[in-house]
Amino acid sequence: MTVNKAPKILYVEDDETLSFITTDNLKRKGFDVVNAVDGVKAFELFSNDTFDICLFDVMLPKMDGFDLAHKVRSVNNEIPILFITAKTLPEDRIKGLLLGADDYIIKPYNIEELILRIKVFLKRKKIIDPETEDQNIKIGKAIFDCENLKLLTGTKENSLTYREAELLKFFVENKNTVVTRERILNVLWGENDYFAGRSLDVFITRLRKYFKSVPGVAIENKHGVGFVFKVSDK
Repeated sequence: MTVNKAPKILYVEDDETLSFITTDNLKRKGFDVVNAVDGVKAFELFSNDTFDICLFDVMLPKMDGFDLAHKVRSVNNEIPILFITAKTLPEDRIKGLLLGADDYIIKPYNIEELILRIKVFLKRKKIIDPETEDQNIKIGKAIFDCENLKLLTGTKENSLTYREAELLKFFVENKNTVVTRERILNVLWGENDYFAGRSLDVFITRLRKYFKSVPGVAIENKHGVGFVFKVSDK
């Protein structure tokens, strides 16, 4: 995100009233918002432009938010994706995360909360420390490139989402130490509830998959307490 450039949001919502209100508020806060009312048009816009963040409603005509996110992730694994989901459909939140979303916000939402969540993902310093000299962190035989959101495991380069990178950085900073679920959720999600906990489990599963082929690195469960990110120095 450049200093003189307004952060650009791809906002997909078929409810005209909600879309107008949200777009108006986002623009007042200095965001550049591009709108779409269906998934097909949204992917066309995404393919022909550059965005800083995506905000997708789940229930969309022509192509729903899940399929849209899947298509976006197939070509770009780094752009933050926030799902808008109905409070009565909790299964949508978990499905969205499994498809590669970074977070979700529940309808009806407070516009200030939405803006806060967007800003969290746009602030690169939440993931990397700009004053750190070497952005490459060695984790056993893996290399974590914080700045470019990459994890090199052997010959495989994994592109991380913002949330994955945040969680991995947190584990690296607390390696070989028991960290409670409550602490992780409060630091990274800002809340400790059932659905945040389920979201955490999804991201833990993703990180475990990346490190499956890396000897001496494991995320261990501490039943009823939390996790230990074990990294052997050997």
